[in-house]
Formats: sequence, structure tokens, C-alpha cells
Amino acid sequence: MALPDPAVPAPDQPSTVDWHALSLAEAEARLDVSSTAGLSEAEAAERLRRHGPNRLSERPGKPAWRRFAEQLKQPLVLVLIAAGGITAGLGEWVDASVILGVVLVNAVIGYWQEAQAEGALAALARSVAMPVTVRRGGHKRPLPAAELVPGDVVVLAAGDRLPADLRLVHHKELHTDDSLLTGESLPVAKHTAPLAADTILAERGNMAYAGTTVVAGQGTGLVIATGDATETGRIADLMASTPDLTTPLTRKMATFSGWLLWAIGALAMVTFGIGLARGEAAFDMFMAAVALAVGAIPEGLPAAVTVTLAIGVARMARRRAIIRRLPAVETLGSTTVICSDKTGTLTENAMTVRIVWCAGQGHTLDGHGYHPEGGITRDGMPAAISGALRECLVAGTLCNDAGLHREGGHWKITGDPTEAALLVAARKGGLDEHTLGALFPRQDELPFSADRQYMATAHGGDGAAVVYVKGALERLLPHCVDQLGGDGQPVAVDPAIVEAAAQALAGQGMRVLLLARRVFALNSPLTATDVDRLTLLGLVGMIDPPRQAVVAAIRHCHSAGIRVKMITGDHAATALAIAGQIGIPGKRALTGRELAALDDAALVAAAHEIDVFARVEPEQKLRLVRALQTRGEVVAMTGDGVNDAPALKQADIGIAMGLGGTEVAKEAAAMVLTDDNFASIEAAVEEGRGVWDNLVKFITWTLPTNFGEGLVIVAAIVFGSTLPITPLQILWINMTTAVLLGLTLAFEPIERGIMQRSPRRLATPVLDGALIRRIVLVSLLLLGGAFGLFLRELAQGHTLAEARTVAVNVFVLTEMLYLFNCRSLTRSFWSLGVFSNLWVWGGLATMAALQLLLTYWPPLNAVFQTAPIGLAEWGEIFAFAWLCSLIVGLEKYWAAFHVKRAAKSA
Repeated sequence: MALPDPAVPAPDQPSTVDWHALSLAEAEARLDVSSTAGLSEAEAAERLRRHGPNRLSERPGKPAWRRFAEQLKQPLVLVLIAAGGITAGLGEWVDASVILGVVLVNAVIGYWQEAQAEGALAALARSVAMPVTVRRGGHKRPLPAAELVPGDVVVLAAGDRLPADLRLVHHKELHTDDSLLTGESLPVAKHTAPLAADTILAERGNMAYAGTTVVAGQGTGLVIATGDATETGRIADLMASTPDLTTPLTRKMATFSGWLLWAIGALAMVTFGIGLARGEAAFDMFMAAVALAVGAIPEGLPAAVTVTLAIGVARMARRRAIIRRLPAVETLGSTTVICSDKTGTLTENAMTVRIVWCAGQGHTLDGHGYHPEGGITRDGMPAAISGALRECLVAGTLCNDAGLHREGGHWKITGDPTEAALLVAARKGGLDEHTLGALFPRQDELPFSADRQYMATAHGGDGAAVVYVKGALERLLPHCVDQLGGDGQPVAVDPAIVEAAAQALAGQGMRVLLLARRVFALNSPLTATDVDRLTLLGLVGMIDPPRQAVVAAIRHCHSAGIRVKMITGDHAATALAIAGQIGIPGKRALTGRELAALDDAALVAAAHEIDVFARVEPEQKLRLVRALQTRGEVVAMTGDGVNDAPALKQADIGIAMGLGGTEVAKEAAAMVLTDDNFASIEAAVEEGRGVWDNLVKFITWTLPTNFGEGLVIVAAIVFGSTLPITPLQILWINMTTAVLLGLTLAFEPIERGIMQRSPRRLATPVLDGALIRRIVLVSLLLLGGAFGLFLRELAQGHTLAEARTVAVNVFVLTEMLYLFNCRSLTRSFWSLGVFSNLWVWGGLATMAALQLLLTYWPPLNAVFQTAPIGLAEWGEIFAFAWLCSLIVGLEKYWAAFHVKRAAKSA
């Protein structure tokens, strides 16, 4: 895209200009345009050539070949590739085919999982692609949004989505919904007056930004930025510059694989050296080293990780959490901090009247969102809908331009959410806006304006006009001469009492509106002078309330050792009030302006100490997430707006809202909640912890077999014996048992008490000391059993094939019984329920059938060099496998006993 020389900026160059601080004349001069005439077509074409189309730049994605190649970069996979290549070079085609087949299957599974395209930038582009109305050459005309240029004059009306960033030059009661960009829960009243240069984005009332929506009024604005130069484009740049983080699982598996690789390599080299020192042939020793490497590498581990995660995905979907990136399943289990947006995540994103104060009494309204179900109570008892209370509901309904309707089983609103909340409140009191509108038709109105700070409507009925007024207390209370009592008769008004009631409501984070009326003969159009000598009807306190299940969910998160922080673009008082209601501790909120003044070190401290952040801008959300990660926290970030997207991508796991969230947020997140319920995160964390448990169970189960096979090879070399098991037999053991036995552990139900544990810290290894001890124990048992029975069979005159068949079955049957020990790493499997995981029994039956085929079916005998064995040999194998399971059970009991004793002494 061609741009002017930065040393001599063009008059329409949008960068580094505080447009909100300029007067209208200065803005026009800077853009070299008249807002009444607009640009000429020739000048517009030149600017389009210079600035490019009004769309976000598309970043190239990762090519398919690269995604597939990256599946082969894991250390264990590289060793298998090398082993397969060398084996093929030596003419061992069956062995090589099996080894390389394992590699290919793992790579295909990984590629399929990663093939989901990142569509965040495309979603951003869709959010601003629409036709607009512009003024060019003194005439209005429609124009594709992509052809807008800086200096264009855009005409706005209710329902329009902003196509670019605008400096407003004219407005008539213009209100925009900026929530997807700033987190502001209410529509923002716009104006045209210049502001201070350091005004934060959420408070720039003379600006309108791409992607936001006009909810009421009309306006005109000068385009000051298009495409990548808009605030939406800046967020896209933040997302593009945010790296894709590795998850705790991938980091731990990389460390674990590296450690395993060094151990296997060292053991293979030692074995090769010992064999040569004993005078064995180099070729034989090399094949022995290959057998050792193939045996010691857990070939099924990559597939087991993928399948276990996929099962976790399916379980989470049933609990209303859709996982977009597979490793995110486990990341949830290690989450230590959840940073949550307020509007639409912790709250309903639906303004709701909670209190109607009238005749000196507070009336409570229940119900949630825009559903008109609920009631009105006073002191816990149903309130009579009469007198001042009824008039408050009538005034809120008639002095109102919003709409409420049912669509697809859900209640929808049109217009201002504040006015819609008043309609819902009236319906809870049995009053319907359509009926009231027919009984008291509107004759005239004074629409709300920032200058007036109120709205007034005149209605005919019963031979006189009634003017209903709603607006700011400080503007209307001085014009009230009396107030309506509980019996519907005027009584004296005490402004101090009214102000105290309003302060009490505001202290709870509520928005407070005053409702009043005047009854008189209206013989001329309604004017501001008629809004006087009012009768106070009451006060209405409304708020975007917390979701029903949020309080319990946050309490459960705290009991699980997870801190919950609120990061919102809304006002500090509202944020603190909601935080207090839902159980997030904190006596103060840190604002975006205060955050901007902190250096990185101070920000890290503040991010740790403070739990409520208000008026926060997109870059600051990103800084907060990074600050928490600097302290080693595993951060989950929830959100629903465009402004949340960069932080969602930076977080260890980004969580977007599926119903109320923007497409941008969903595409940037790793997980999407289908019910927009924060409580679903708690369920997802529980599932994530269960996934990690099942992965550790698989590793604890599979490694003894791999190490035992390696030790058998080493022992054979050291003692100058024939290999008890061949590389191909090792692959048979590893792959069949991994699929039919090991993967059944992925279906293990979540163990009780899992949410009473503290989160797993990043420094915690995959296997602790107790599990390493158990793995070593079982590995040594397998070495003794397989090698011992192999030598015994040879000593009794059995053939080499029969002896090897016994050794193979020792490994498999021991694994089958050891599987029960691994269903729980701390408790007896009896405590879990014998049939709580039917997959285990299906896997055992299938594995037993395959072992019988391997032992007795001639085609498999020929391929794997096995031979039929007798009942006596089977008896020895079963006895040894049962003994191993018993020993492991006793070791588990001993370990649990010492843990309990240590806990009691502590």
C-alpha cells in the first residue's frame, strides 16, 4: 500500500493524531475536507489509492505441509524414524514397516487435530464489511464500506454498524453500543465537543469506532482511520503479534520426552559397548540396540495423549464447553488464575430493574435478564401493584421507546437496554406496554439529550394530559414539588431522603433513574418549560446482574485454589459492586488510567494483589495477562468482545462466550462456552484435571513395560544370552497393549475430591517420586519374570520360539493385571467400582483373544516367530502376573499410609 513520505505527512494522514482533542474545524482542516460537502470523487479515488481499501489485511496461515512436518519433530518420533530407516537399510522390511507405520499414524492424528484454521482476522474483517451512506460532492450516496477513505463524511442512523473510525461532527440523540470494543454495558451518548488529549478510549464520546453499533439517534462523522489503522485493526495487529503459546502439557511432554530420549540413548550405547566387549558381532549388537530403543520408546504415548484429550473434549461438550484446540483440555486442569470479563460473562448482559423506591419504601424485583417472568415484593411479601408503585411502572412504560418481543424461545429487545428493563419491570407487575399505549396514546415528546438529561412524553386520557418524565435525579429532583404516596395521593417530598435512597442504590453499583409526572391541560407542543412542578413518583435502580450460577462457581474455584479476577471496560464503582455480589474479594478497583502509569515491575505486583480492574483497554488486558504469566501463573481469560480477543489469544487458555460473544472472540479463543455461563468453566476445569490424571495413569502404566523390555535386552547382552524378545515382538506388545489396554484409562471417570486439590504448578514434573518408584519396581519385576521364565523354558528343552512366546505373554498378562492397579494411583480399584469403566473389560477380552491368536495361529506364528505353549506354561505366567499385581497393591497401600501419616503430623 503506497503511503506519503512520513517526513511530510498528508493532511489526511490518520496516524499519531489525537482526533478526540481537535475541534470540528481543526479536524476538517486536518483532513482537508468540508463536512457539509464531503470529498470529491477524484480526491476520494486518490486517497483510496494511497491508503488502500477499508479492510483488514489478511495474514497468511501455516501451510498444510508444514503442519504435517511439525508432527515429526518430536524427539521420540525422530528416534523411531531413524530406527525404521536403519532397519529398512538392513533388509528387515517387516520390522521397518511396522515402526514407520506407527510414526505415520501418530503424525496423521496430530495433523488432523491441528488442521483447524485460525479465523480470527477473517472474523474481524467480516465485522466491518457492509454498505454505508456517505456524502461526496455535496450529495448522499451508498458506498461499499471497502471504498471508504480518510476524510469521507459518513451518515449514521439507528441500526448501522460503524464501517470505520469516525470523528463525530453532528449528532441528534446519537447513542452507540461500544460493548464489544470497550466492555461498557450501557449505550454511550455521543457528542461533538473536543476532549482532553489523555482521555481514554472508553470515554471518547465524540468518537465512533469501527464494528460498534448505533442503537439510537442519528449522526454524521468524518472518517479518520480505515482498515488496519482503525481501533479494530489495531486489535488485529495485537492478535497477529501475540505468539501461540505452548500449553503446560506440551511443555511437560517435551521435557519428559527429552529426558526419556537421553536415558534410552545412553542405555542403548552402553548395551552396544558391552556386547562388543564380550566379543559379540557388531551387527547383532546393533540390532539388539535397535530392539532396546524400540522397546524403551513408548510408541503409543503420542496417540494416547491425543485420544485422551479428544475424550476430554467430548466430555466437556456434554458440559457445554466446546474445545477448539486439543491441548487446551489439559491446560484447564492446571489453571491457577481466571481473568474474566464482566459484561456478558459474569453478568447477564441484560439491564434489569432490581429496586423500585417509591413512597419511602423499596420494592424488590426478581427474575433474570429480559424474561418478563418474576414478581415484585416488599419486605419479602408480594407487593400490591397500586398507588405510587403502579404509577412508577406506568411512567417507565409510557416514557419509553424500546421494544420487547419473543423470538425463537428467547426474549429480545429493540432500542435502549435501560428502557427495555423498564418494560420488563412493568410486565412483572402485570402491566403491558401495548395495552397502556392504547389507553394513553402519546401526544408529544421531548427525546432524551445529554443537555437535558431526561426524556418526557405527553399522553392523553381522562380529559387531561399527563406528562411522564424519566432521567437523572440531580436534574429532575429540583423540579419536584411533591411526591406520590402509597395510597396514590400527593404528599410532601423531602429531597434529602430521596438523595439518600439514590446514593444507597448507586452504592450497590446500580444506575438510578428518577420517575415523575405532571397532570395538566396541554394546549401547545410540549417544551422544556412544561417539565416543572413535577410530582415525584419514585426511583428505579437497575443493574446488569450477575448470572445465577456465578456465585457458586467462583466459590468452587476458590476452593480448588484458583483465583478469579475481573477485568472490565466498565466503570470502577459498577465493577466493585458486582465483584462484591459474586464473591471476588477487593476493596478497590484499579482503573486503566492507573494501569497506564505503572511500569512492568509495578504491574506484575498489582496484577497479583488486585482482583478488580476497570476501564481497561485492549492493550492493558494483554499486559495484565502477561504480567500474571511472568509470575508463573497459568491464566485462563474469558471474554466476548473484540476488545477481549488479543488477551484471549495470549492467555494459556482463552474462553469465549458462544451465545453473546463476537465471532472475533470465538476465533481467538481455545474454548467456547455454548451457554455463556461462567459456571461451565468450573465444570471444564474439573474435566481438565481428570484428563491430566488419566494421562499420568497411562504413563505410569506404559513405562514399566517399555523399561522392562529394555532391561531384558540389556540383561541378555550382559549375560551373553539370546534375546528373549525380538524387535517385532516388542512392537506387537507396545502397540496392541497401548491401544487395547492403555487407552481404556482415558475413559476413567473423574475421581472424587479432584476439585479440592490445589492447581498443579508448572514446575511439578509429570511423575513424582512415588510414581517413579512404582515404575522402577514393576520394570524390575517384569525383567525378573520375563527373563527368568525365558531361561527356564530353554533349560527345560523348549524351543527358542516357545521360550520367546512365554516371555511375550509374561509382559502382556502382567500389563493386563497391572492395568487395574493404575485405574487409581492412590486408591484400590475396588473403591472406584469394578464396572465403572466398561472399556477396561472390553479391552481385556480383546487383548486376551489376540494373545491366543499370536500364540496358536500359524500365520501369526510365522510373522512374529512365536509357537504354541502348554497349560503348565500358562499357569506359570498367570501366577507371576498375579504376584506382580499383589506387590503393586501392597506398595500403593504402603505409600498411601505414609502420606496420611505425614498429613496428620503436619
